[in-house]
Amino acid sequence: MENKKEIVLSGIRPTGFLHLGNYYGALRNWARMQYEYDCYFFIADWHSLTTHADTKDLKTNTRRMVSELVAGGLDPEKCVIYLQSDIPEIAELYLYLNMLAYRGELEKTSTFKDKVRQQPENVNAGLITYPVLQAADILIHRALKVPVGKDQEQHIEMTRNFAERFNHRYGEVFPLPVAFNYGGELVKILNLDGSGKMSKSENQMNTIYLNDDDVLITRKIMKAKTDQGPVAVNSKKPDYIQGLFTLLSLVSKKDTVDKFEEDFNQCRIRYGDMKKQLAEDLVSFIRPLRENAQRLQQNPAHIDGILSDGAGKARKSARATLVKVREAIGF
Repeated sequence: MENKKEIVLSGIRPTGFLHLGNYYGALRNWARMQYEYDCYFFIADWHSLTTHADTKDLKTNTRRMVSELVAGGLDPEKCVIYLQSDIPEIAELYLYLNMLAYRGELEKTSTFKDKVRQQPENVNAGLITYPVLQAADILIHRALKVPVGKDQEQHIEMTRNFAERFNHRYGEVFPLPVAFNYGGELVKILNLDGSGKMSKSENQMNTIYLNDDDVLITRKIMKAKTDQGPVAVNSKKPDYIQGLFTLLSLVSKKDTVDKFEEDFNQCRIRYGDMKKQLAEDLVSFIRPLRENAQRLQQNPAHIDGILSDGAGKARKSARATLVKVREAIGF
């Protein structure tokens, strides 16, 4: 009998365009995981309502996001791609888990504190219970592995807490999920000015999007922050220079990277030459992704078909979990 594969789940909000950080931090790994695990990947459209109340572009953004995920390597035949809002079972589980979540712990989460600072006029209940909805997303499929970045590990810990409380109060229903990525550090893609991670919606000239055209990619790289170069051999690179070298290491040939590393270490780096090479290699890398995504976007019915198939598979899994949940609670 075939061994049942472990379930992996991850989601992404349909706000902004996918960028290189999303690709190297998540999508590239997801594309690999779909061959080794039973994978569910969803578009977190409910989550987006906590910060983006205006929904007029939601459908367009969602379709574009799906097209970029598929162009970036996800195969709807090998994984389940679905919309969070197509799975009402998640909302029901969210309701039950809210009874097991406490105000104090929710107010202490770092993402909640960040969002309160960013949008003090919109501290809604959805924002404070965001980790509970995230837990429902994970637990509805009884997922075991959740590929997330460092900044989300606190939410996985909370999901484990809610699952443990449920199991303790009502009986064993949920496995305890773990944060998961392939061995080695996740690649951290910095803004082109080195001021933080690339963002889907902020600092657009400092971020390389999978949707950027060749001219825009080149312009962004050529304008990227540099300095006069190191003055002592084997100097430590400042963040904004290290960020460029990180990009170079991802898209350029090894001997190209080695040459510029050596030039830097020997204080003879010419950043103009390095940026010109980086821009060329980035253009070659992004162009096929962008063109594939644009081709898919021209066929919205195909994208809707992917989401409809995904919803059918995701609901089947979600319903099976809810049967166990309701039974355990005593409904």
